[in-house]
Amino acid sequence: MLKGRKIVLGITGGIAAYKSAELTRLFVTSGAHVQVVMTAHAQKFITPLTLATLSGNPVHGDTFSLTDDWEIGHISITEGADLMVIAPATANIIGKMASGIADDLLSTMVMATRAPILVCPAMNTTMYENTIVRENIDRLSSIGYHLMDAEQGELACGTEGAGRLPPAEVILEESISILMAKDLTGETILVTAGPTREPLDPVRYITNYSSGKMGYAIARVAKRRGARVILVSGPTMLSVPDGVTSIDVSSATEMKRAVMEHLDESSIVIKAAAVADYRPAQYSTSKIKKGEGTFSIPMEKNPDILHCLGEVKGTRILVGFAMETGDLVSNATDKMIRKNADLIVANDLTVNGAGFGHDTNVVRIIDRAGGIEECPLMDKEAVAMRILDRVREMMAQRGAQ
Repeated sequence: MLKGRKIVLGITGGIAAYKSAELTRLFVTSGAHVQVVMTAHAQKFITPLTLATLSGNPVHGDTFSLTDDWEIGHISITEGADLMVIAPATANIIGKMASGIADDLLSTMVMATRAPILVCPAMNTTMYENTIVRENIDRLSSIGYHLMDAEQGELACGTEGAGRLPPAEVILEESISILMAKDLTGETILVTAGPTREPLDPVRYITNYSSGKMGYAIARVAKRRGARVILVSGPTMLSVPDGVTSIDVSSATEMKRAVMEHLDESSIVIKAAAVADYRPAQYSTSKIKKGEGTFSIPMEKNPDILHCLGEVKGTRILVGFAMETGDLVSNATDKMIRKNADLIVANDLTVNGAGFGHDTNVVRIIDRAGGIEECPLMDKEAVAMRILDRVREMMAQRGAQ
């Protein structure tokens, strides 16, 4: 999502400066071109050599150092920047920015750039809660700066409270979100993800191999694009994307209940969960003991959540998923028509890199007019982008009618 983007990373003099190394690495591995600018105090906490090695570029810190061809440093470094991130941002730099002070390279660059600026405060709790600091933070937010909240926890000074720098992964996610077009603002998207578990007794259940990665990718990308996202998820090992409302469920019955409870507030529903078709007809309150001979489990049908949504969807856009091992297009199209979905995302489990557990997927997006978009092997966030692009196109078409 950051491939080819230019990011200027400003590092100021706080103990959290060491975390900027991991942030730099994440930016680079995401495909960004990173220029690091350090204040003199930041260089007391972490060496420029570390950041230069990780970024692959020289680290800047001197206002009066000229770049190649005698360019003016504070202008040339920010030239063409897509985003400026200040992490950690001390009370000092926040006060300078709020007051328009430019007395070193970093604060001068803040004044000289037209790029959006993400400020990630980190400091002692008492400083963070200081009235002047809070007023400075509010002022920056009011004039268009992007401010992250400091996290709660144990601080280097030994106290507990707000003031910790958010994790590098959270700052990376916020950076991506800032650069993403907000073409889904005003929409509430209900996403289902993961497997369901159908209990047999207190120690056993029936489930499937779904990891939830596809649904979580959709939720994350939809949030980046400005939507309010409600994620109804079966059991997974995944972290809930920042800013997404998460509802944890276990069984298909619980998932249906949660989906229907939140349907009225949703304008788009994307059913990416792998819901069990059947459940044990009876639940044993005690562990079923092993006996002689064979053992059979009577099964009964689970509610068909996609079908139920298709019956009551109204003007909502409904997207379903079809996972097949043969006759992909015909089976998926039949499912879309029977269940009154607007789009169906079909993938073939027999294709390398597709389906359960992978970070990638290979899908075909099928619409009711018979159109088929073939998406080659790509990571699941890229697939999520394609799906949401199609949803956005459908919204535009309906708006033009």
